[in-house]
Amino acid sequence: MGPIKYKARLNVDLGEGYGNLKCGPDADLLPLIDIANVACGFHSGDPLIMQETVRQCKAHKVLVGAHPGLPDLQGFGRREMKLSSEELTAITVYQVGALKGFLDMEGVQLNHVKPHGVLYGMMCRDYEVARAVMRGIPKGVPVFGLAGTNMEKAAIDLGVDFCAEMYGDVKYNADGMLVIDRIKKPWKLEDVEKHVLQQLTTESVTAVDGTTVHLPVKDYPISICCHSDSPGCLDIIQKTRSLCDRFNSEHPYLIDHW
Repeated sequence: MGPIKYKARLNVDLGEGYGNLKCGPDADLLPLIDIANVACGFHSGDPLIMQETVRQCKAHKVLVGAHPGLPDLQGFGRREMKLSSEELTAITVYQVGALKGFLDMEGVQLNHVKPHGVLYGMMCRDYEVARAVMRGIPKGVPVFGLAGTNMEKAAIDLGVDFCAEMYGDVKYNADGMLVIDRIKKPWKLEDVEKHVLQQLTTESVTAVDGTTVHLPVKDYPISICCHSDSPGCLDIIQKTRSLCDRFNSEHPYLIDHW
């Protein structure tokens, strides 16, 4: 397991609202983050929210990626669904294309695609699901995913550039897979700090059963993900921001991928 080669960049899911309902304090989060994953309408997000989120990201010089999920508004994309490979590819093309329309209007480049919620977990576990979603990603656009899983394998096989994610507010099972809660649970800030620093400094996590799980990111660019719907998300994201900055400053040789 070699040292991490790239600076840690903070990504957060934004635009997760519908009509008058808003999930997170996006306006407060934008100054703190490097990269936004913008909901594309299936698990959350509507055309006006997508448009405004892209505009705000541009104003704050935040990179923008598409955040496609399963067609599950009521379950916020966190309930598993059985879709055919053709459907998985098509819903990815549909959602990424919707966001790209707003990006094109603002002259903003699509930075990446990051699947949302349980779709992300399904891709980690199931190679065919991962391949189907990858086929819907525009050529030349990277995918954010969990290294060492079927997401990485499918990306390699299909020639999709891969960026390895770590998590500030999501726990891991003993098999290295993420614990995807329907409703986010609160975190103590000292636990966020331990969780993030362990991943950055040792490429490992302490799983929910207390075991240590190694999660090597190899030579991939890395990004740490936090969520705007976590209780106390502003404090969590401020803490993770400071940890990323500290890690980057303590390792000046790291490459800035973005």
